[in-house]
Amino acid sequence: MIIYKSFTFDSAHFLPNVPPHHKCRNIHGHTYHLTVYFEGEVTTPEGWVLDFALIKNAVKPIVDQLDHTILNEVPGLENPTAENLAVWIWNSVTGKLGGLTKIELKETPTSGVIYEGK
Repeated sequence: MIIYKSFTFDSAHFLPNVPPHHKCRNIHGHTYHLTVYFEGEVTTPEGWVLDFALIKNAVKPIVDQLDHTILNEVPGLENPTAENLAVWIWNSVTGKLGGLTKIELKETPTSGVIYEGK
């Protein structure tokens, strides 16, 4: 079974490695939508894969570290593309909880990334 929990955060960033006239080279912001997915067997007697409170307790401090920041100033996110941010979040979550199968990170309502830790 796969379960998920969603989070949102607002951050600013710029992409230093794009061509000089690319609009994303300028600082701008997004409301990110993050969904983390965990897979496992339903446990007994609880009847769940993983307590949603454990997921919240593991992921919220990571989200709080990113919320209302300039992502480029976070160590490891000097080039904070959606792809690099997804890998950074993945690495931060897997150190706290097992069973993570994928994350979905939306930068805008129509653009985002799905990362499965490969």
